[in-house]
Amino acid sequence: MSEQKQSRPQGGAPMGPGGGNMMMMTGKKAKDFKGTLRRLIGYLKPRRNSLIAVFFAAILSTVFMIVGPKIMGNAITELFEGAYGKATGVPGAGIDFEAIGKLLLLLAGLYVISSLFSYIQQYIMSSVAQKTVYDLREDVNGKLKKLPLKYYDGRPVGETLSRVTNDIDTIGSTLQQSLTQFITSVVTIVGILIMMLTISPVLTLIALVSLPLSLFGIRPILKRSQKHFAAQQRTLGQLNSHVEEMYTGHQVVKAFGHERKSVAEFDEVNEQLYDAGRKAQFISGIIMPVMSLIGNLSYVVICVVGGILVTQRAISIGDIQAFITYTRQFTQPIMQTANIANIIQSTVAAAERVFELLDEEEEIKEVTIESLTRAEGTVTFEHVDFGYGDDLLIEDMNIDVSPGQTVAIVGPTGAGKTTLINLLMRFYELNGGKITIDGLDTRDMSREDLRTTFGMVLQDTWLFNGTIKDNIAFGKEGATDDEIFAASKMAHADHFIRTLPEGYDTVLNEEASNISQGQKQLITIARAVLANPPVMILDEATSSVDTRTELLIQQAMNRLMEGRTSFVIAHRLSTIRDADLIIVMDQGKVIEQGTHNELLEENGFYADLYNSQFSNKPAV
Repeated sequence: MSEQKQSRPQGGAPMGPGGGNMMMMTGKKAKDFKGTLRRLIGYLKPRRNSLIAVFFAAILSTVFMIVGPKIMGNAITELFEGAYGKATGVPGAGIDFEAIGKLLLLLAGLYVISSLFSYIQQYIMSSVAQKTVYDLREDVNGKLKKLPLKYYDGRPVGETLSRVTNDIDTIGSTLQQSLTQFITSVVTIVGILIMMLTISPVLTLIALVSLPLSLFGIRPILKRSQKHFAAQQRTLGQLNSHVEEMYTGHQVVKAFGHERKSVAEFDEVNEQLYDAGRKAQFISGIIMPVMSLIGNLSYVVICVVGGILVTQRAISIGDIQAFITYTRQFTQPIMQTANIANIIQSTVAAAERVFELLDEEEEIKEVTIESLTRAEGTVTFEHVDFGYGDDLLIEDMNIDVSPGQTVAIVGPTGAGKTTLINLLMRFYELNGGKITIDGLDTRDMSREDLRTTFGMVLQDTWLFNGTIKDNIAFGKEGATDDEIFAASKMAHADHFIRTLPEGYDTVLNEEASNISQGQKQLITIARAVLANPPVMILDEATSSVDTRTELLIQQAMNRLMEGRTSFVIAHRLSTIRDADLIIVMDQGKVIEQGTHNELLEENGFYADLYNSQFSNKPAV
């Protein structure tokens, strides 16, 4: 079951006296915050010059913006004093429109310059964020190529996809938006505080007193809302998982008549999500009136004290207007900074998940000593030991296969048949012993050389989103159309492909569900034919086709296997009676070896298996 990208719950609240929106986010915290943050910063170091430019652009943009209310206050003061002087009959008094015009032009210029630096800041930061995410994706992609098969076997696909997509996207979004916002918020707080102090230290003290009162008022509300936000996150994940499972498995749900049960489970989880979301939003919504109340009380006090100061000529009316504007702006960056700190927690947690993937144990590094041009096909297992965990599944396995032999591997479920193939392909490393090809230890060969020696046709087909021609051509780099058509004819796939509306250019969807299971198998067989490997591995390759097609494929396989070493995992023993060597496995051990007739004469484990499938037929 894949992990879902979970949205961050948010609750609205005013940002103090001036209103605005305060985003409240809950996110998973990192286990090693400092270490992960240092490592993430390491990805930013190559772009330190760009970050310095972003920092200075953010400072200049914010400074020019902060100075604006002060200049506007000066213009208002100029207007008020001129009008007041004219009204009271002061000689020569009047409104100096020229001075006011200059102030307004200066104000407009400052705002234009501020916007220009803001654009530069965002432009550079976008480049930094995308290049950083690009490097992360490159590292993750390179890592995925180096991870052993046991990593993918032991983890849900959705978990890996979530780290590669959701978590990296979270990092990129934070770098592009929150980092610059954090710089701007810090500069804004410092700048506004300085401007407020230059206007009136007394009013500044009044404005600052309202902050701890606001935090004291909303703190208990935040604590209560967080548990409901956490419940909202949890139930949202459950709902997404349920919907995904029901969607991907809708055929099974319908076949077994579980529609009502599925709907009932959805309704139950949906009700829990509604209840948690309602409580979270309601409780967090209380923050707005609490903050508004404290903010309005602060306004009243500032206006009263400011009015007194104006009457005493201790401050101009324009400065009062500027101070009120600063007061409205002051709380907003503080709340943004607190919110960004929360976002950074979630981002570092996402980065930690990505770094956990990058720190996974890789396949044993190759030390290529030998290389094969084209193997003859001699395969030997010498005292091979292997186990997925502490307990050994295969112990002291010894097998000798001569070039050109067809080797059938049979045995009950869990006997170790597929494990043997995984070891042959070096998907897993041996615990002991060695496997050789033409006398060369597979551990002394590069994995690329080793795996190009084999062609595989598995019971589970694996096709990619793309055309049928591309899927077949995957077997050989630079394959020509004639080679693709010839391989398809040998695999008896050419006829059905040409009957499709687009023929070889038919595009297969992600699950290749627009063709039948048997047709999928024919395409994978054609791909193996095109690869033309010296050694073939067939894992019940004809299990998904009809009897007539099975006979045709078997004939094609017989031609394909001529002069090649072939390993055939078989469940239907009738398909491997002509094998040169039949290996019978049980509980990870080779218990019998020989031809079909030899093993029947022994009247052992193989004879029991064979007779159980053909109990109504005489053994031959």
